[in-house]
Amino acid sequence: MQWKLKEGAELWMILLDKVKGYTRVEDSRKAGFYPYFQPLDKDVEMIMLGSNNYLGLTHHEKLITNCVNEIVKNGTSCTGSRFLNGTLSEHLALEASLADFYGRDDAQTFTTGYQANLGVISAMAGRGDYVIIDKEAHASVIDGAMMAVAQGAKLMRFRHNDAAHLSVVLSKIPDDAGKLVVIDGVYSMSGELAPLNEIVPVCKANGAFLVVDDAHGSGVLGNQGRGTVDHFGLNEQVDLITGTFSKSFASLGGYVVGEAKVIDFIRHQARSLIFSASMTPVSVAAATAALDIMLTEPDRQQRVNENTTFMRNGLRELGFDIGSSTTPIIPIFIRDEYLTVHAQKRLLELGVYTNPVVPPAVTIKDCMLRTSYMATHTIEELTRALKVFEQVGKEIGVI
Repeated sequence: MQWKLKEGAELWMILLDKVKGYTRVEDSRKAGFYPYFQPLDKDVEMIMLGSNNYLGLTHHEKLITNCVNEIVKNGTSCTGSRFLNGTLSEHLALEASLADFYGRDDAQTFTTGYQANLGVISAMAGRGDYVIIDKEAHASVIDGAMMAVAQGAKLMRFRHNDAAHLSVVLSKIPDDAGKLVVIDGVYSMSGELAPLNEIVPVCKANGAFLVVDDAHGSGVLGNQGRGTVDHFGLNEQVDLITGTFSKSFASLGGYVVGEAKVIDFIRHQARSLIFSASMTPVSVAAATAALDIMLTEPDRQQRVNENTTFMRNGLRELGFDIGSSTTPIIPIFIRDEYLTVHAQKRLLELGVYTNPVVPPAVTIKDCMLRTSYMATHTIEELTRALKVFEQVGKEIGVI
């Protein structure tokens, strides 16, 4: 028996219609301008300016040794949730080290940074509460907020990095409602810092609970890489910090740090934690070693910021529009979708890897090449990259 919505229209065709009408990817592949899911082979020499490996730790001998030893000891996976059979003593040790690193009572790790934001936001906000986010918040923050909405919370947004507008938004919320403000410490596309020195007082004045997602600030900002909150000297003023191990920590996983009572509540309420398999032993080992290196090799943080300053100055001198980033993420605004993808392809042909960012990730006027820098880049490599940028920039007419 076939189920039909109307004569001649099978029910499953309703869903397939939108699939058949989606030709964007197919068209770009045919035109030779599809830039995604490209394998990066180690035997192809290029200057990598698209990685979030800010401290350059992915091939650090200590991480590799720690990972090899851990996989021999505990195998490839815990094959279960942290809630049940997925907790090792190594998980607990990493959480204790994270709490100590950030000067907080407690920490909870997640399988990914994305899941950390989903779990924290959806655990903290529900019926009758409000989630307030920056208009340029990361997708994981948006999706965490939408999970809270599904539980009865209300979602509100404020203009990007605009503390005055945040104050206006908060003033419209009933005094007796829960208010959860969630922002990025460093915005992943523009590289801009959140003005925490302005946002924190607004949250305090309005009784709002503040969560800072510091995925791109940890390791590169603050004392010994403690991130954006530490950079502003506001460690006692921000309620929760979330982060990821997939960038400066050169691993995979996520975390939240904060007051013990709050972390324990999240630990027992976060669906993305309870219903996911735990961080693999090798991921824990890599993150643990990376945290130790942040404390013992502070020159890496210094080098990544020196390299970033070198490139920021060089790109500006060439005439590129790079916005107002002050972090190792430097956008090169092309402001045209075709030219952005074309530029990325030409750069790749000339031995420089960058990430093209086009709709729907950004609007057409914000199309860019997202570049990011590592402690392990040499000045010789960066000088060569600037020469390639100059050549391609002139070819496409943006400088």
